[in-house]
Amino acid sequence: MEKKTWRKSSPELISLFESVAPDQPGVEARKMFGWPARFVNGNMFTGLHEETLIMRLSEEDRTAFLKSKGASIFEPMPGRKMQEYVVAPGAMVKEPEELRKWLQKSLAYASALPAKTTKAKTAKTKTAKPKAAKKKGG
Repeated sequence: MEKKTWRKSSPELISLFESVAPDQPGVEARKMFGWPARFVNGNMFTGLHEETLIMRLSEEDRTAFLKSKGASIFEPMPGRKMQEYVVAPGAMVKEPEELRKWLQKSLAYASALPAKTTKAKTAKTKTAKPKAAKKKGG
């Protein structure tokens, strides 16, 4: 099976994302699989994937959103749909105010989800290897 090579998002899309993504208390900016994303209560609600902007929406908002020309369910790999996530159509990406409206709905939905708790990383303990005895003399 051939390994998929993921493309980086363009600097223009990253700049747009940074300008429209909600920036308020409780929103955390971090990367998801190398792309910029936003989280609230540990739940991702928007991000970039290659050259697409994705958002997590409630069922009601998703149904309305998918009526937009060019909108679709996010499918990072064929057959691997992420049901709650949608892809913003290209025309919407060119309309920052429309995008902000949907991003606020995405934030509101993710804010209402149960908070994800971060798992404490378990420290790996190394077993000390016995040092080889140094030979004297020689």
